[in-house]
Amino acid sequence: MMRRSFQVAARLGHRCILPRLDPAAAFGSSTDSLVSRFCPVKTDLKDYALPNASWCPDMLSLYQEFLEKTKSDGWVKLPSFQSNRDHIQGLKLPSGLVAASDKSDWRIFTRCIQVEGQGYEYVIFFHPFKKKSVCLFQPGPYLEGPPGFAHGGSLAAMMDETFSKTAYLAGEGLFTLNLNIRFKNLIPVGSLAVLNVQVEKIEDQKLYMSCIAQSRDQETVYAKSSGVFLQWQLEEESSPWSL
Repeated sequence: MMRRSFQVAARLGHRCILPRLDPAAAFGSSTDSLVSRFCPVKTDLKDYALPNASWCPDMLSLYQEFLEKTKSDGWVKLPSFQSNRDHIQGLKLPSGLVAASDKSDWRIFTRCIQVEGQGYEYVIFFHPFKKKSVCLFQPGPYLEGPPGFAHGGSLAAMMDETFSKTAYLAGEGLFTLNLNIRFKNLIPVGSLAVLNVQVEKIEDQKLYMSCIAQSRDQETVYAKSSGVFLQWQLEEESSPWSL
């Protein structure tokens, strides 16, 4: 999340208005309700986490493997809408974080490049019981750093995005407090990187998570990271959520 958002959250936390959460509840029934809200059965919103012509063979085949796992192994394919606003409709943001604007084309950073295959191509699968996620990430040429390879910042953003979705669904984690990354190898543009994210623990209203990004055959590790997210329960709104 943006630094400004965290600064506001930190100030609010200092005023002691953060709700005290029950870790057992965060890992219990609330996960099912969060996933249900996050993955609506019917919606007119475009899901950007669906295969398109730019996906490489590895990404397509692994996507199909995980799609099969959603039928019997407890995995859930997460939709990816244009903005986080679409994912938290009906919920009220904390005081100080509501941005009033008439702009309608808000986009989450990892969905800011509209041309298929040129930027972030990714899909996230989440396992509610195991509190883990797998992100299939294919960087496009607009994310290039060294010639022919993805910029390290694009992988950092993808790790943070996977962390954030996992944190929210696993325990209402909303704000990135800390993100540490160790880069190991470069990711070729147009190839598949598999990000495995695991919630390690929930403690003092914080979710501690780890991630390893590697090739599909697990022979090449691209980066390892850890993240800490702040828990924050969002309240229901009496009317449809909109900005």
